[in-house]
Amino acid sequence: MTVQASSTARVLEGLRHASVSEADRWRASTDRSGYVSASAPDGVVFAESADDVVTTMRLAAANRTPVVTRGAGTGLAAGASARSGEIVLDLSRMNSILRIDPVEQLAVVQPGVLNAELNAAAGEYGLFYAPDPASTAICSIGGNIATNAGGMRCAKYGVTREAVLALQVVLADGRTLRTGRETLKGVTGYDLNALITGSEGTLGVVVEATLRLRPLPVSTATVAAFFPDFATAAAAASAVIAARIQPSLLELIDGQTLEAVDMALGTDYRSRGGAFLLAQTDGFGAYLEQDVLIEAIKPFATSFEKAADAEEADRLLMARREAIPSLEKLGRVSIGDIGVPRGRLAEVALGLEDITARTGVRIFTVVHASDGNLHPMLVLNEEDSVTEGPAKVALGEMFHLAKRLGGTLTGEHGVGLLKRDWLLPELGEVSMDVHRIIKDALDPDGILNPGKAI
Repeated sequence: MTVQASSTARVLEGLRHASVSEADRWRASTDRSGYVSASAPDGVVFAESADDVVTTMRLAAANRTPVVTRGAGTGLAAGASARSGEIVLDLSRMNSILRIDPVEQLAVVQPGVLNAELNAAAGEYGLFYAPDPASTAICSIGGNIATNAGGMRCAKYGVTREAVLALQVVLADGRTLRTGRETLKGVTGYDLNALITGSEGTLGVVVEATLRLRPLPVSTATVAAFFPDFATAAAAASAVIAARIQPSLLELIDGQTLEAVDMALGTDYRSRGGAFLLAQTDGFGAYLEQDVLIEAIKPFATSFEKAADAEEADRLLMARREAIPSLEKLGRVSIGDIGVPRGRLAEVALGLEDITARTGVRIFTVVHASDGNLHPMLVLNEEDSVTEGPAKVALGEMFHLAKRLGGTLTGEHGVGLLKRDWLLPELGEVSMDVHRIIKDALDPDGILNPGKAI
């Protein structure tokens, strides 16, 4: 396809590292959400520096050209989807770790750095980066910031927002904004770090991030437990929270997801129970907390075991990390992301079973049980749509279930394109008006990731 003489063509002609190849354009058209774009963007800009981003945004602003920022493409809400009339600004080549300060326990990185790469580098200093999505090996820090990603350790160590100390952001008109500072405390002005983090590329383009690191725990204790069914395991997870300990990880997997993992990895988890709970405690009191945790889950579990060493713990953790890849072998996966109060996990488990029965949509569920964040995953046929039909009904029913229980539409994946229909019922008119005012102030022409997030 040849790009026509349009605003997008004028922008692309003025940029280095721009591509209009059909393969690049379609590759950049969507993410891992299961959403299929109806058309490809007009071109892709592969930025290699902050100056490239500044130039791109200045040209885009001058021509009022929509820009969709993209990192590793692992998003799960179609937040990085792009279509005809838009250009994609790909930041994956901006992948340098610029500095690690082991004394101040911070790292300065470009947005294309992968989460696991940062953790490997920090580990050489006895430190780690706490936000830990299941996709750690393939997701980028820029994308984590865009969606305020959480992951498995966030209930104890916080989500991305708590780890961001400072940002360098290119605004819609090409100006560069610096937010935050390298100190742990600082309240001068509004908290622009928090505003940008989780804004899904609608307010600016992050080109550098200063991130808080933490000391590696001196000890970690791991328990794996099996239960007769998902609802019972959810009740056990709620009992752990009620015991007033703070596990660093508390992950729940339902029975049919275990079957998919077994098929992919050759394991036998499903034969041991109808649901699986993986728990870790860490720090100087790791084993003391583990004893309390075991007492909390004993009344519910059919069996449990302690990991003998780090290798065994990693093998158990692999079942959770491989849940989504295992389901992708069964069909196209669309991942839900609801959150509820932690004491109501069992009610959600029963509600999801009811949604499956009424819609006929297959729903597989994994849960960050320590913070009440569930990922009900729809496994669809390749020809099925996630934006209409039974899948859309099931997604809507999930949100209404969470709302009835005092929860939220999204815990960590963002709104993107797939969840905008349910924003108003959660936020209300006044909040929506405030969102639009902020968006108009920073992006008056609406060129940054249009149609997403708000």
